[in-house]
Parts: sequence; C-alpha cells; structure tokens
Amino acid sequence: MSSRGPDAEHRIVILHGKDSFLRVEWSRRLRSALETKFGGADEFTFDGATASLATVLDELRSYGLMSSHKLVIVDNADAFFGSEDRRRAMERYAEDPMKEATLLLRSQNWRPGNFDKLVSKVGIILKCESPGDADAARWCVARSEKQHKILMELDASSLLVERVGSDLARLDSEIGKLAVGALASGRQRIDRTTVLELVGASREEQAWEIQDAILSGNPGRAAAKLTELLRISKAPEVMISWAAIDLARKIHGAAALAAQGVSDGQIAKELRLWGESTAPILRAARKIGVKTAASLMHQSIHVDFQMKSGGAPDPERALAGLCVLLSDSLGSRES
Repeated sequence: MSSRGPDAEHRIVILHGKDSFLRVEWSRRLRSALETKFGGADEFTFDGATASLATVLDELRSYGLMSSHKLVIVDNADAFFGSEDRRRAMERYAEDPMKEATLLLRSQNWRPGNFDKLVSKVGIILKCESPGDADAARWCVARSEKQHKILMELDASSLLVERVGSDLARLDSEIGKLAVGALASGRQRIDRTTVLELVGASREEQAWEIQDAILSGNPGRAAAKLTELLRISKAPEVMISWAAIDLARKIHGAAALAAQGVSDGQIAKELRLWGESTAPILRAARKIGVKTAASLMHQSIHVDFQMKSGGAPDPERALAGLCVLLSDSLGSRES
C-alpha cells in the first residue's frame, strides 16, 4: 500500500474502490493526522443515500463547539452526488472549502468529473482497489510482522493470495488466523505448511464448486454460487467456464452411454467419474437424455468462445446465463 495518503492539509478527501481495508486504513490515517495537527476533531458521519445537501453543507460550514476542526464523512458518496444540482453545489464548495473542516467522501463506486479536478487542488483522491498478487503477497509479509507480530515466509504469503485472493481486508483476517494457528502448533513463523493446513482451496480449485451448484437443479443457488466465486473468492472466469463445460461434457457422455444400455458403474468407469458428484451426474444424464445434453454442451462451448473472442462484453453476465440455463435444464432433484 502506498505511503502517500491523506494528511491534515487536505480539505477534501475522496476514497473510492471496492477494497474496504484500504478505505478504513486511509480514514484512520486521516483522523490521526487531524488529531496531531488540531489536537482532535469533531466527527460527523452521514449516509449519502439519505442525507440532504443542506445538512452536509451546514455541518461543513458551522463551527465546532468542542474542537477547532471538524471531520465530516459522507459514506455512499456516489449516491450523494446522484443529481446534477448536488454535484454543482459541491463543486462550488470545493472552489472555496472551509479551512476549519475536512470533508471525507467514501464510496465503492465513483463517477469522475469536474468536482475531481477541483478536489485535486485542495485535497486528494485515492482509489482503493486490491493490489496485484505479487504486491499483495509482499504486503502480507509486512503486515504479518508489523500488525500480528509474527514473521511470514514469502512463499506462504504467495500461497495465501493464491487461495483467497488479493482483497486486503480478507488477507488481514486470514493472517490473524494463521498467526494464532502457527503459534498454537509451536511454530515461530507462518510457513507454507501453516497455510495449507488452515486456509481453504485455491481460487482455481474453488471454481469447480460451480458444478455442485448447477447439479442442484436450483438456478438461484447456481447464480448465488457464481457471484460468490467471482466477487468473494475471485475465482478466474476462465476456470468457471471450463468447469461448466466439463460438467456438460460429462453429462452428455453419460447420457450417450446410458442410451446404449451401459450400466451406471461402467459409465462412471469410462468417464472417470468419482466422488459425490457421480450419482447426480448420472441421474441428470438419464433424466434429460442425449439431445438435451448435447444442446447444453454446445451452449457451454459457445459461451466460452464468446468470452474469449470478445463476443461477450460482460463475462459475468454470460456466465450467469449459462449457469442458470444448465441448472434449470437439469431441474429439481432430491439431495
């Protein structure tokens, strides 16, 4: 994480992006800077989705009773700037902000505009996005020693990022768990073995979880699992697509063999089916038949081709449509 951040000289600070850890950390640094310079600051927080323009501006322009400085925070700032009238009013404020107040705007989403140009003259705009895997791994090593008081080996941090993604808030939580686990096991540092023992499967391995969700025959469950894999586990889209194709291929192969009178045991052997998914795949194959299974397999391949060739500008939406189609086609089944 960059050392350059908000300081007490900034009258307006914008923190936007999906990494909640960075938004919290930059907010903490801003409070600390204000406390150091002004000896404290009265803090007022508003929800941008419901707060009125007049309320926020009145708070900014009025003088504090307890401290010489104010920190006025607006969360969901993108919603607060939803109308053109509000944006223009805030642009006028940014042209001449109160010296006795600092405005902190926080939001996952942000639409840049003229307001940002004005803010750059009196404040700072920080994008709070998760770093790349290599940077995240190095951050884990530093964070583990500084915050959790235990050394972490670089190959262990790389494996951790591979398994849970680069979201700093989640990584920090996992490091805390690993620190406790390592010490409880008599280890003086977090090594690769500690991560293997205490952290779940990698993002690539997690992508295969979509198969169970599809086999449930519940489109809602399939869609929810897809969202979880993409947005929380950060599973690669290409791996989820391949997992869907693999499932469709297995079902088609099983359906074709079943139509020839082959037994379930022989089908499982020929297609190398194993584990808990074997029975659901065989039931699905016998239920939908060869024609439908072939159609689903071709549809899966088509979606994958579109994603790789640029024919699907929104890969998440394309994958969602495919997972729902596959699950809906298989229909309800007993668990």
